[in-house]
Amino acid sequence: MKQLAPGDRPREKLDRVGAAGLGDNELVAIILGGGTRRMNALSVANALLQASGGLHGLLRLTRDDLRQVDGVGAARAAQILAALELGRRSLSRRPSDRVQLVSPRDVAVFLMPQYGGRAVEQFGIVLLDTRHRVIRTTLVTSGTLDMSAVHPRDVFRQATSASAAAIVLFHNHPSGDPAPSRDDSDLTTRLAEAGRLMGIEVLDHLILGDGRYFSFKEAGRL
Repeated sequence: MKQLAPGDRPREKLDRVGAAGLGDNELVAIILGGGTRRMNALSVANALLQASGGLHGLLRLTRDDLRQVDGVGAARAAQILAALELGRRSLSRRPSDRVQLVSPRDVAVFLMPQYGGRAVEQFGIVLLDTRHRVIRTTLVTSGTLDMSAVHPRDVFRQATSASAAAIVLFHNHPSGDPAPSRDDSDLTTRLAEAGRLMGIEVLDHLILGDGRYFSFKEAGRL
C-alpha cells in the first residue's frame, strides 16, 4: 500500500470515514490483511472480485476456487470464508426470536441469508409449531443431491422429534436459477403425501437461487 497516500489506505480510510465509506475492494483488502511481494492487498482484492464477478459472487466460491486467485493461499481463503460466514449469520435471526412465518416471502427472507448462494446443494426443513413459529431449521442432506434419495423417514424423524405441527421444505440451486426440476416436483408431492399420513402439514417447498426463490405454494403446485 506504500504507493497510496496514507489517508487512502484501506485501514486508515476506515478509521477516518468508517466501514460504510469503503469500497468493496477496500473491505476485502482489510480482510486479507496484506498483499504479496508482487501485489499489494488492494490488488489482490481487485483480482478476487474480478474472478468472482463482484462481491455477491464471493458467496459462491469454494476454498479451492479462492486459492486459484493469485495472492490467495490457504490462510487467506480461510479468512475470506470465515468473514462471509459471519456475514450470513449476522443476517439470520436467533432461534430464540421464534419468528413467525406466514407467507412464502417470509420464509424466503428467513432462509436466504443463511442458505441462499451456497456453492453446494443443501436440502433442509424449517420446523414450525401450531402458530407457524420457527422451532428450528435443520439440514437433511448436503452436497450433490439426488432428490430421489431424500427419504420421508429422514425428514419426518426430525419433525416428530421436535413435535412440529408443520414443516417447510427448502433447498438451494448453486446455479442461481430457482426453477424447479421434475425431481424437485416429484419430491414435493412425495413428501406432502407422507406429511398427510403423519399428520404433519408440508406448507411449502422453497427453492433458493441467486437472490430469487421459487415457492411451490405460490405457484399453486402444493
